Order: sequence, then structure tokens, then C-alpha cells
Amino acid sequence: MVGAGPGDPGLITIRGLRLLERAEVVLYDRLVDPVLLDAAPSSAELIYVGKRTAAHTVPQDDINRLLLEHGRRGRRVVRLKGGDPFIFGRGGEEAMTLHEAGIPFEVVPGISAGYSVPAYAGIPVTYRGLTSHVTFVTGHEDPTKDSAALDWDKLASGVGTLVIFMGVKNLPQVVQKLKERGRPGDTPVALIQQGTLPGQRTVVGCLDDIVDKVRESGLRPPAITVIGDVVSLREQLSWVEQRPLFGRRVVVTRARAQALGQIDRLRDLGAEVIAFPTIRIEPVERSREISAMLEGLSRYQYVIFTSANAVACFFERIGEAGLDVRRLHQATVVAVGPKTAAACRAGGLQPDLIPEDFVGEGILEMLGDSEVKGARVLIPRARKARDLLPRALSAAGAVVEVVPLYDTLPTEPEERAVRRVLEADYVTFTSSSTVKNFADLFRAQGLEERLGEIRAASIGPMTSETVRKEGLQLIVEAREYTVEGLVQALAAMGGDSPR
Repeated sequence: MVGAGPGDPGLITIRGLRLLERAEVVLYDRLVDPVLLDAAPSSAELIYVGKRTAAHTVPQDDINRLLLEHGRRGRRVVRLKGGDPFIFGRGGEEAMTLHEAGIPFEVVPGISAGYSVPAYAGIPVTYRGLTSHVTFVTGHEDPTKDSAALDWDKLASGVGTLVIFMGVKNLPQVVQKLKERGRPGDTPVALIQQGTLPGQRTVVGCLDDIVDKVRESGLRPPAITVIGDVVSLREQLSWVEQRPLFGRRVVVTRARAQALGQIDRLRDLGAEVIAFPTIRIEPVERSREISAMLEGLSRYQYVIFTSANAVACFFERIGEAGLDVRRLHQATVVAVGPKTAAACRAGGLQPDLIPEDFVGEGILEMLGDSEVKGARVLIPRARKARDLLPRALSAAGAVVEVVPLYDTLPTEPEERAVRRVLEADYVTFTSSSTVKNFADLFRAQGLEERLGEIRAASIGPMTSETVRKEGLQLIVEAREYTVEGLVQALAAMGGDSPR
């Protein structure tokens, strides 16, 4: 029984994440971020058991049955629940079901939305001089029922903070009950929607006007309601909204395996990230060029890597052949850009040269014609790539061998994903191939006329040239031609008006 936390995938506990990484079955709720599911092994069975108000996709009895079924088979099951399993959820009941069946279980508490969501809105639920206690209440309890389990007299007369889970629908009745029983109409109130997530919204008022303010804002569940004097501290303590990309939707078009670092950085800056990979990396089948490269590794004077993908595929090939990087002891290793250099080091290969100009042509200026004349140069790369560098090296007298190790192939996104991209503030591109594949995907969807609406953020001049050629709006270009440079360029744009 693992608590996934309030929404931000970074708020799961270390213990919960470790169990998820070893799971054979994962039963997960609606409010669990899909990023967490990526931590489960690829062989794990993922079962959605989410619920919505008045629309239970999977009834509780069926969830219990699934827990018993997989538990009795001796499988490692993670029941992944939003927030904390034992706070206003059915975790206690599910654990009791397992106990009665004699199935051993473990409970991993999660960070509760009751205090974390207010914290993300800049509201501490306790504060010295204002209140030293807090009460958590479920908003699913109908305040108008005579048999209501909540003691509204005590809730209204208390001076502590009142935190209501899932209370948007019953907000008018909650406000009425509290005011009828003496809670002052000027008591501060805040409702926080999608707390801890990039789409977080906060509406602040008091008991007298909060119902109207929420109605006018269009705020919808899931939301947490905070009632009490601590709400007044939000003006000084709000912090999430200060992040440079807060409230912005940013699309990442890199291949999924390479995009994780970029996604994390954008989220750290407050962005809502939409993963929309336009390419996938596929190693090419063994070819004569690859065989010749492997047999003659020691004959190269220069090996030039222009991407981290090329490095990864190169190491995979020499590993399959039972070789290692010692065969390159006579070669000068050139890595274009810090990410490529880092990939080399991770494989035990220390780059000799890292051009300051991260465009591949920067290599020519660094080496000089006299250095490469007569030298044998290896360039392992994608099958489809720009030929300017090989041509320039050949013109300088080098003997150049270009060995294709992988293909960058287009993906087939769902229609829903395309709609989300059209609503984004920025679409990031880290290569010309991501731009071209993106444009081709839109044309295949019959959306060519919408390409002019795309607000593109480019990693460098060559990518920007392709952006213009394909008819997209070039909004910003990185000064440093790296993923980090692209992220920083977007952060600098954060204050500009979003879409």
C-alpha cells in the first residue's frame, strides 16, 4: 500500500519508489502521475483502478478482488494511491481485506495533500501566533444531512485551521453551516486546484464571498479548501507562482529516452510539460560499414561524435563485438557539446577535444586544415544527417568514414496529444529532425494550416533554419546550443505573455 503523494511525482517517498521499481503488478489511482508508472519494470502489469465522483471506473469490490487475486498468487503488488493511503481513502479497508485473507502487506505512508497542497500555495496549516492545531475533514460528507457525522458546532467554534478534502461541490453548504454556527464571515478561505502540479490554481477570499469567487473562476475538482487565519500568509509566502515558467505549457519533442533530463529541468522551473516525441531511435542492422569500423578501430586518428545517441550506439556495437575503448588509444576523440562529452565519459572514454561552438562545424575551426590532412577520421552517427562536416573534412584532405549506427524514425501520436500541443505556449526542438518530423506529423493529421500557430523554441541556428522552412513561429533560440541552454532561454521568456 504505497502513498504516491499529492500529485507532484517528485514527492513520492524513497521507500515507495523502491517498491515500485520491483513491482510485478501495479494497481494505480486516477490522481497518480503517469511519470511514476515509468519507474515500474517494463514487465510489470499496470492496472488502472481510478475513480471519479459519481463515476467509479472500477468499483471498490473489484479492487479488493484484484488485490486478493494477485496477492494469493504470490506476486509483488503495489497498490499506488494518491496522497496517503490511510487519510480519506479506502487504504484502511483494502488493508483489512488483505488481513482477513491472510495476505501479508506493508503500508508506505505518502505525503498528504492536507498539508502539502496548502504549502505549495504558500499557506502553512499551523503558524505560531495564529494557530497551533489543524483539522482535516472530508468534503464528501453532505452538510445538509441530519445524520452527518461531522460536528459542525465544534468545527465552526474552533480557532484552528480547517482543511477540507474534495469539498468543491459542497462548498456553499459548508460555508453556510460554518457561518450559521458562528464562524465570522471575514474568515480567510483559499481553494487550491491541482495542488503541487504545474496547473495549480488558487482562489482566495473569505466565507462571505468565496462561493461567488470560486464560481466566477471556474475552479473545478480536485481541490483542497483551507479555512482560517493562516490563509492570510499566502501573500508573503507564495513561492510556486514565482517560478519563471509557472503556468506555461511546454512541449518536449525529443525521443522519450533522451527527454527525461529536459523534462525534469522544465518542471523544476514550474512548467507543465507535455511529452510529444517526434522521433524514436532505432539501431541499424549490422552492415559492412559497421563491420569494417569494428575491425579497424585502431587505425583511426580522429573519432568525432556529434550526439549522445551516436555515443550510446557506438558503445553498444563495440560491446556486442567483445571490444572496448582501448582500441581507440591512438585516436583523438572529439565530442560536440557537453552532453555528448558526458556520454563518452560515462562509457569510459575521455574526450580530447570539446568544441566551444556546439554546432558540428566548430570542429573544423578547432582542428584546422593542417591537422586533418591525410588523417583517417571516423564519424559514427545517424543514417540521415547533415553532410557539411564530412564534406569539409574531406576538402581539407582527411580520409573520412561516415558509419550510420542508428535511424531517427517518426512516431505516431494520439489525436488527444496533438490537441494538447496546439494549446501549448512553447514547443521545444533540439534538432532539425525533430522539427521536420513534427511538421510531417501535423501534415499527416491534416493540420498543415495550424503549423503557423506553433511557437517554437530552438536549440540553435541550424534547427532554427528548419523551423522557419517548415512554417513555424520561431519565438526563441538558445544562446548556448545545448539542452540546458534551451531551457535557460525559455526561463528568460517566462515573463512574456503565454498563449
